[in-house]
Amino acid sequence: MKHRLEQYFQFHELQTNWRTEVLAGATTFVTMAYIIFVNPAILHETGMPLTAIVAATCVCAALGSLMMGFIARYPIALAPGMGLNAYFTYSVVKAMGVPWQTALGAVFLSGVAFLILTAVGLRQMIVAAIPVELYAAVAVGIGLFIALVGLRNSGIITASTETLVTMGNLRNPNTLLAIFGLLLIAALEAWNVRGAILLGILGTTAAGIVFGLVRWQPQRYSFADIAHTAFQLNIRGALSYGLLEIVFVFLFVDLFDNIGTLVAVGKKAGLFDQANQIPRMNQILYCDASATVIGSLAGTSTVTSYVESAAGVAAGGRSGVTAIVTGILFLIAMFIAPAVGAIPAAATAPALIVVGSMMIVHATEIAWSNPVIAIPAFLTILAIPLTFSIANGLAFGFTAYVILKIAHGEFRSVHWLVYVLAILFIARFLYLGL
Repeated sequence: MKHRLEQYFQFHELQTNWRTEVLAGATTFVTMAYIIFVNPAILHETGMPLTAIVAATCVCAALGSLMMGFIARYPIALAPGMGLNAYFTYSVVKAMGVPWQTALGAVFLSGVAFLILTAVGLRQMIVAAIPVELYAAVAVGIGLFIALVGLRNSGIITASTETLVTMGNLRNPNTLLAIFGLLLIAALEAWNVRGAILLGILGTTAAGIVFGLVRWQPQRYSFADIAHTAFQLNIRGALSYGLLEIVFVFLFVDLFDNIGTLVAVGKKAGLFDQANQIPRMNQILYCDASATVIGSLAGTSTVTSYVESAAGVAAGGRSGVTAIVTGILFLIAMFIAPAVGAIPAAATAPALIVVGSMMIVHATEIAWSNPVIAIPAFLTILAIPLTFSIANGLAFGFTAYVILKIAHGEFRSVHWLVYVLAILFIARFLYLGL
């Protein structure tokens, strides 16, 4: 049985083993476990019951990750997406006055649309149409994005009205703890210690406990709480409200966030084939779309692939077992959520910074001497962290790429679908301007 599983998950081809995959899955989970508490905190502002959202978040993250691991066999974990949950709460429910049940109906419709687009092959065509030159740029941009999130969460950098960002208070105990964690993980990586990122997170958490910096407030959660949001969505209401615009936003942002994450994690894990394509693409896209539908039924906003999966890949994860382990830990977390909450941001932030540093290596794959390639790649890399959006980075890169190809007289070499996407991106910019 063990040998058959190793064959199914291609351990030999991927040069991995059970110990590495389990460590990688635990690393991914610990790095993205914040979603168990952040997602409910955001969605609770819509009036949704807090404990129900905690349960729904854990269930959706678990099922999505398990599907990705078993069916697609990739080390990519899924959970309710940050940014999309904020749009759900602040733009749809609070600003537009749409009931949360109706907003969940819109999420469901976007998930169904995902499944249809996947079934007809359009999502696969979009992934295949992305210029090869932009693949590496997306990976580098997401690396900077991850590092920026880590630097912000650690307090090393902070917002500034004068300069946008500035140095944080390095004397703050939590920031000092994060700096300790950064040095610890970096040292473990330099010593080639297996599971360096996970050990660094746990070591930093232990140091935080010793110095009284970990705040633990036990609160009881149970699976039964999910009944308050499960199957409460109002699909008919979403249709009668005329929420096609909202459905499109859920669809558009998740589509390109998912593609960006897929490219970045695939690049880091070396999962692209010789034709620079991603094997089992259909399975990946079906899992992602199905997870969104399940999320709306359980009672949470759009479920998407998590860029923090790169942390597990950096820890050695290569197969679907990494995602399966992450999914199992999310199921367990539903019953021990307070213990998971004891891991402070100061412990996970350094991991994000280190993972970001590891992804910069893909910059060497970009032909910087060719402006037609270099400028779109540069805009992609810059826009992802500075706009805090993978979708925006792709939009800038796509648009610049098409314009420069036309200007250089190479318009015939551009796939027709890239033109369509560029027009959609421009329309999106105009819409956001309104």
